[in-house]
Amino acid sequence: MSNKEVKAALKSARDAIRNKEYKEALKHCKAVLKQEKNNYNAWVFIGVSAAELEQPDQAKGAYKKAIELEPNQLLAWQGLANLYEKSNQTDVKGDLAEVYQKLLELYESGDKQKWCDVCNKLVELYHQEKKYLEVAETWQKLIQKKQEEGAEKAELHQLWKKMIQLLKDSTEKQDNKTEQSLVTAFEHALSSADTVPGEDHQSLCKDFIRCLSKFPHETARLEKACNDMMALYPTVSYPLEVLCLHFIQSGTLSEEALHCFSRLLEMDSSSGPGIIGLGIKCLQEKKYKEAVKSLTEGLQKTSQCPAAWRYLAEAQMKIHKHRDAVLACNQALDTIGTAGGPCSQWKNPVLQLKAEALIKIGDADAAEEAIKALDQIVDASSDPVVLALRGQAYLNKGLMDQASKISEELLLSHPNLAESHALEGFIHYSQKNYEQAERSFLNAIERMAETAEYHQYLGLTYWFMSDETRKDKGKALTQFLTAAKLDSYLGSAFCYLGNYYRDIAGDKSRARGCYKKAFELDGTDEESGAVAVDLSMELGDTDTALSILNEVTEKAITGTAKWAWLYRGLYYLRTGQPSKAVADLQAALRADPKDANCWECLGEAYLSRGSYSTALKSFRRASELNPELVYSVYKAAAVEQILGKYKSAIATYQEILKTTEDYVPALKGNRTC
Repeated sequence: MSNKEVKAALKSARDAIRNKEYKEALKHCKAVLKQEKNNYNAWVFIGVSAAELEQPDQAKGAYKKAIELEPNQLLAWQGLANLYEKSNQTDVKGDLAEVYQKLLELYESGDKQKWCDVCNKLVELYHQEKKYLEVAETWQKLIQKKQEEGAEKAELHQLWKKMIQLLKDSTEKQDNKTEQSLVTAFEHALSSADTVPGEDHQSLCKDFIRCLSKFPHETARLEKACNDMMALYPTVSYPLEVLCLHFIQSGTLSEEALHCFSRLLEMDSSSGPGIIGLGIKCLQEKKYKEAVKSLTEGLQKTSQCPAAWRYLAEAQMKIHKHRDAVLACNQALDTIGTAGGPCSQWKNPVLQLKAEALIKIGDADAAEEAIKALDQIVDASSDPVVLALRGQAYLNKGLMDQASKISEELLLSHPNLAESHALEGFIHYSQKNYEQAERSFLNAIERMAETAEYHQYLGLTYWFMSDETRKDKGKALTQFLTAAKLDSYLGSAFCYLGNYYRDIAGDKSRARGCYKKAFELDGTDEESGAVAVDLSMELGDTDTALSILNEVTEKAITGTAKWAWLYRGLYYLRTGQPSKAVADLQAALRADPKDANCWECLGEAYLSRGSYSTALKSFRRASELNPELVYSVYKAAAVEQILGKYKSAIATYQEILKTTEDYVPALKGNRTC
């Protein structure tokens, strides 16, 4: 076949393709290849025809052969690109990207529009594959090309905005280069905006700030972006809210941060970050109850802030609301798990605080949970304070050997650490080795004198060590007073002071004040509340006793606060108010339906009210629960006598006299029947 015949065959192949006669085209191409096996156009036409005949492998092979023959010719690359674009196979995307890159190279000095079209396709491909760095690099080439061509500011502005859209989908997963490309895109988009200030510019500012807040290393840029937006849009609270959240999350509580909190609250008194900031300020100022109130309110509005949950837990710990602190820590950990990123820095501190709260709760179940929390702390084994906490958790769980082992190791490796000596003290105290416990707590106090718990435990050590140390004002009393002074929310310290003033000093008035304070600080300390009421009654201060009881019963939910209902019911019974006594004693029984003494008191209240049938039922119930309550058996017989049930009353009186021959009320009742 001559050159002329080759050209004719190629022309025939081209015409056949134009007429969609692809098999015919293949015949012509094969004829050419018999003569010229390296004919570029023949291989390209085979690629086109095979692709149309749905023979992708043959088409791919033909295009690749053509490329091998003429690597810088466009046709084969274009054909291969078309073939890959139509393919449903996901594994060709990497090959397609390489084809686009070659086409960009070939179009570089030629068709600018086609270069841009291919560039767009390549970016879209990278974006689908979530290859954000390649997206950034390729799109920046496109922008550079447009800049070289003298594109208008408005067109460049739209291109930078498009780059933002392409890159901001997955900011958490980006590497530093991609992160910087996104930041650069925002900065160029902001600088090229037409109207400043304006709606488009304001929206971009918000997006830029939102983006920067996800990058832990861009704090300086974030602060600048927020301040720039505040200067341009002084009535918009968003940048100030983000800045406040940034200060909260970073743990930065500078004057600037406090000023931002105040400024935000002035702008919007209901702002979650602003209220949280106020709570943190209260925490700094040791206004712990106000801190809990503000932080709780702020978190109801801005809940996805682990640092704020951690601050709330810290404030709750300061007022010894340990179970509440555990719940706040759990919320913080849940939020960290959801948010990730910069929030992760709070995980270890939150886990440690949770463990501390669980250890303060003191029971074995809480200790087990504390150990689980400590297990999650990164590098926990190298932190002596965390190890001391683990020792306390083991102690609370009854694992004395493990606790002792940690104590011994800490005393050897960290002899100057207060927590090392305190753990040793807790162990000795639990074993009633009071002299050794005294030495340990004194060593702990020498190293950390401002810890109320150490003074309290030293006071307890003296209290139980001997009568002499209990009565010595310089021992137990001094330590309890110091603990109460160092921590004015430590209810148990005031309870122990009450014990001292009542049992040792014989000062009922001062003891009553301490018990009342202890109960005000810890509403679950029923013993302190009950003693405060008893002492108030003994001192003739009925009003104080009733105010304590009224406050408890007003807050109590059904089935709780038995002691308060019982105390007030007995008061009403003594003061001739039987109907009120009945209501309160019924409430006490809802908390403990098997309290025989309470049923007996209820019987008395019904009897005083003249409700004889219900009184009889109450006395009988009391004697059923406790057959040794002779008085209830007697009162049941007495009520039967009132109701005219003489036969039953006589039988009951005689039954009493069988076991208690000299029970005078029964003798009298038996005679009168």
